[in-house]
Amino acid sequence: MELKEIYRATTSHFLTPIRSLLEDDSVSEVMINGHDRIYFERSGKLNLFDGAFPSESALMAAARNIAEYTNRDIGGDSHSMDARLPDGSRVHVIVPPSSRQGVCITIRKFKKSSFDLDQLARWGSITDEVGEFLRIAVQAHQNTIISGGTGTGKTSMLNAVSTAIAEDERIVVIEDSSELQLYQPHTVYLEAQPPHPDGRPAVTIRDLFVDSLRMRPDRIIVGEVRRGEALDLIQSMLSGHSGSLATVHANNARDAAIRLETLCLMSDVALPVYVARTQVASAIHLVVQLARMSDGSRKVTAISECSGLDAQNNYVFDDLYRFDAQGTIDGKVQGELQWTRHKPRFAADVKSLGLGEHVERTSALFA
Repeated sequence: MELKEIYRATTSHFLTPIRSLLEDDSVSEVMINGHDRIYFERSGKLNLFDGAFPSESALMAAARNIAEYTNRDIGGDSHSMDARLPDGSRVHVIVPPSSRQGVCITIRKFKKSSFDLDQLARWGSITDEVGEFLRIAVQAHQNTIISGGTGTGKTSMLNAVSTAIAEDERIVVIEDSSELQLYQPHTVYLEAQPPHPDGRPAVTIRDLFVDSLRMRPDRIIVGEVRRGEALDLIQSMLSGHSGSLATVHANNARDAAIRLETLCLMSDVALPVYVARTQVASAIHLVVQLARMSDGSRKVTAISECSGLDAQNNYVFDDLYRFDAQGTIDGKVQGELQWTRHKPRFAADVKSLGLGEHVERTSALFA
């Protein structure tokens, strides 16, 4: 039996109290707040689970089993960890005394059924026209940032958008905890590693970014930009690695740019603020903004194009698509993304890149 299958069996055993939630495809996230307080998310809404772990020690044993599978450490000097289950579900653990109510485990379930932009359109997250636009933008190597708050579906959107990348391109995926699953055969997955108890140093996303640039990538995808690796990403976008994709926590396009700028300044490179801002403004092409609606649904609320900086050195964004909300019916949010009549700056490149045959619903944008 392979090691992964052994851990699949052991983690299933230790997580028996929540196995029904893990096997329920309608459940997207499980939140364990101590051994006897468990919540789960279904259709964007939180629900209290009527089950429990037999004791705090049983829950801690489950956490240690997950840590062992991913070669992490939890307890002692490590108050928390990011890990994953054998099926790819993302896990975060935090233990006492940092967590006052006991061991807390949050599991973001891995979606086994792959989906693409067409599927997102069927779900109502985008329209068919927007799906075509994003597909063309990716094929035209537009540097694209997926922006949104926690639980808005950034990783799912990144997975869907990545399906537009051609199968003959070499893709390097860099993540803190491996979660993305691309269908392209020539994909290399790199995962950051924490420091080891035996003294071996951490392997950071920045370290992996340096490695990736030596691996002849056609595309670089960063699961989430959180720290100083933002500078490496921005500079790679400016130095021939166009068409990069990444996610960032922000509430709108300008906030996403400012967030990236701030993260660039957190690197170990002494960079003047105006240089960081100029580089971010030059590197970013598109920001896809996501939000979770009042009914729990996740939608794209805007697609914005960066037009550089104005005379006051502020970011200039033009909304290409904007969500037109039309109230609710039976508790469901109504509305859809509407074209704002702005044409993308890369419109002239579509034909020259041989992408004109893909233009159908978006002919007005690229005419």
